[in-house]
Amino acid sequence: MYPFFWDPTYILIIIGLLISMAASAYVNRTFRRYDAVRSRSSQTGTDAARYILQQSGITDVSVQEISGDLTDNYNGQTKVLSLSAATARSTSVAAIGVAAHECGHAVQDHQQYLPMRLRTAIVPLANIGTTASFPIILLGIILGMNHTLINIGIAAFSLALLFQLVTLPVEFNASRRALNILSTGGVLAPDETPMVRKVLTAAALTYVAAALATFLQLLRLVLLFGNNRDN
Repeated sequence: MYPFFWDPTYILIIIGLLISMAASAYVNRTFRRYDAVRSRSSQTGTDAARYILQQSGITDVSVQEISGDLTDNYNGQTKVLSLSAATARSTSVAAIGVAAHECGHAVQDHQQYLPMRLRTAIVPLANIGTTASFPIILLGIILGMNHTLINIGIAAFSLALLFQLVTLPVEFNASRRALNILSTGGVLAPDETPMVRKVLTAAALTYVAAALATFLQLLRLVLLFGNNRDN
């Protein structure tokens, strides 16, 4: 049959790559579009983040500025919400939306949102599975198509897909929380809320794309080895 390193199933990898590239291009294009729209409240991303944290009764999370472009993140272990310079200092509706989304994660953490706790618990397993899966599969091939090792490798890689699937509700929920707070708190004007929704929806699509790409990689492994082919 076809060699492991070059076979028709590579089309699945190519499709996943194209989906990820399209999602990334879309979020960048959407962010740039609404990053040019100044919010009428003139609040920066940092201002919006601190307002949301205060309104949510969260007092143990600090807000800091970091370098990079769209490197914004929330660390539940250190209780630090990090905003990239472009987000922290900007008064655009896009920047406010991104900052609010990260605050959504802080609110999830504060309220012990179950899917977020589950995702945190899965992270170490997913990292191990992603790192070890292909070496295990390769070892199985070297040892004369050892199907036990190959199946273990496929199962390990499936942990990456599990992580991606658990991530989806966490990300969508964070955006929904952000929009609810922003739309009722006077940070955004009524006509600015749909703009932020478009930015957050575009960002969410990158997680959907990542899940699809991971699924296609897993499907390729199953097609190659799931029926225990020996060549």
